[in-house]
Amino acid sequence: MVNIENLSFSYTTHRPPVLVDLNLVLEPGRIYGLLGPNGAGKSTLLHLICGALTPSAGHVLLNGENVRTRKPSILERIFLVPEEFAFPKVSLDKFIANTAPFYPGFDRATMNHCLEVFELEPQQKLTDLSMGQRKKVLLSFGFACHTELLLLDEPTNGLDIPGKIAFRRLAAELMDDSRIMLISTHQVRDLDQLLDHLLLTNSQSLIASASIPLIQSRLRFLRNADASLLPEALASMPAPGGYDLMLPNLGDNDETQVNLELLFQFAMEQPQRLREILRPDANPFLI
Repeated sequence: MVNIENLSFSYTTHRPPVLVDLNLVLEPGRIYGLLGPNGAGKSTLLHLICGALTPSAGHVLLNGENVRTRKPSILERIFLVPEEFAFPKVSLDKFIANTAPFYPGFDRATMNHCLEVFELEPQQKLTDLSMGQRKKVLLSFGFACHTELLLLDEPTNGLDIPGKIAFRRLAAELMDDSRIMLISTHQVRDLDQLLDHLLLTNSQSLIASASIPLIQSRLRFLRNADASLLPEALASMPAPGGYDLMLPNLGDNDETQVNLELLFQFAMEQPQRLREILRPDANPFLI
């Protein structure tokens, strides 16, 4: 369990704060998607959650322990795959030998399986790999550590289409009820069928925290060949063959797959309206 309590952060006193009074609970067994525009503080939040930054106020607790203490007993339960990183000039085997001992849950069989799914050879030298291949290696290592908390910052950036498919497969396959996976991304189409819970953010604050089933119970998403439903839509965008639409779900329609791109657009344009729609006690007939 991760408890984020009254969390605020600013890089300098001369700039607006990045986060203000954020409160959030992350529960095991879920894959969270952290969605927001560039500059909304997504990467900053991940670094605060893993204890790499000191909050201006508030704290982050992992099972009741403050992550900012950076105790080995806490760090061994968290792994962050940052958007930008550099490997040391060593072989993959040497990197594993040097780094894996910090993570008691590391499993070499899982690492080899991930490399196989990503179509990488375990014997390759890190210096011979492309940027996308290095990302696959670090993702493989993160999955293989089996930490309680896995933080992934824009994990599909730099991956080709087969790599994105392999990432989704591994994330679903290696998820279990003891693990929290938090994925920060703005490439919503890469993850639309993977996430269990959405965290929608803009500058400084969280717009909404909602499970996929809750969103599906309040909203329905469909593609319509003509413009007849446009007046009823909460949000819409042109699409091949017609329009993608987001409409209220008044309880007489089957649940539909969430269109993350359309939901994100609505969250940015009407954040307060979305908060009202996704309130646990909201009446869908008043949406």
